Amino acid sequence: MSTTESLSAQRRDTAYPVPGEAGTTGAWPASRAPGDAGDPLAPPHTPGPTPGPAGPPRPAGRRRGFAWARPLVGVAILGLLLWRVGAGPFLDGLRLIDGTALVAALGIGLVTTVCCAWRWSLIAGGLGVRLPLASAVARCYRAVFLNATLPGGVLGDVDRAVRHGRDAGDVGRGVRAVVWERAVGQVVLLVVAAVLLLVLPSPVRPYLPAVVALLAAVAAGVALLLWALPRHRSARWTRPLRTLAADLRYGVLGRRTWLGVFLASAAVVAGHLATFVVAARTAGSTAPVAELVPLTLLALLAMGVPANVGGFGPREGVAAWAFGAAGLTAAQGVATAMVYGALVLVASLPGAAVLLVRRPGRVVATPGAGRGPAWH
Repeated sequence: MSTTESLSAQRRDTAYPVPGEAGTTGAWPASRAPGDAGDPLAPPHTPGPTPGPAGPPRPAGRRRGFAWARPLVGVAILGLLLWRVGAGPFLDGLRLIDGTALVAALGIGLVTTVCCAWRWSLIAGGLGVRLPLASAVARCYRAVFLNATLPGGVLGDVDRAVRHGRDAGDVGRGVRAVVWERAVGQVVLLVVAAVLLLVLPSPVRPYLPAVVALLAAVAAGVALLLWALPRHRSARWTRPLRTLAADLRYGVLGRRTWLGVFLASAAVVAGHLATFVVAARTAGSTAPVAELVPLTLLALLAMGVPANVGGFGPREGVAAWAFGAAGLTAAQGVATAMVYGALVLVASLPGAAVLLVRRPGRVVATPGAGRGPAWH
């Protein structure tokens, strides 16, 4: 048997250590993942056949056009609202913002930003790219400011994901940490919204049981698909699925992370709800909190649509519809959403200071669970 065949057989018969088991650190070593070039069990590289002619290039112009079209959707929604309710609701709410509302927005923003940073730090540590809380807070403030001022509403998250990955020496895991951090936040928001919209009166309450049943069926189908695909033993599917399962198990649901992750997520949702209630009161709404909360949740869910201009667009459209359907007025919904957007922008201003004063500290990935991050 040749050396290559012997090593290949040894590779098939040897299982990679699972993170969290005896002799491991609880996360994939930062310096090597299964199958990487530094793997001692990897067979020697042999050049493969010369690739054939490349297929037709992907239409990069179409992708760029789609990226620019998304903010246009937000502009179109704002234009439609201007045509239907006029400019009054857009300006009246902003005129009513006072010092009390600004101080409340800054205080709530501090709490929510620290909770987001804590969630991100926990997940990043579980994935092996540790991030100190202080650095995470600075990076989150920077990302919130960029999200609030740039089209799309996600460019700040892209920036912090790539920067953290580069600083830690593993862009892939740095990006996955931010993706998981944002995904967990959205999942917790969806769960809280489903519960409160079922309990409290809202315009969507009659349709919610059917929506929840449909989402549960889709989730069950996805779980069944993920369970069945590895049986095909195709590297194209099994390796990404193993990475996904390891990230979920040790980054999100790890023994030292899951409680903090979900507590931080619940606090973030509560902070967003509180800011929206402050915005509604500032805009002149006297509706009870129990009536405002469902409308607030619908507007927060609309903010997840990546078709906005600095956060404005779908939020204002959904708020106008929800307030009108609840027996209030569409103009009041628009005014509340505009005040909320202004308060969020004010709460993100410390991120501008972070952007101007200093670049957040660099952190290097550490392979050992007991070793702290190295600063440079």
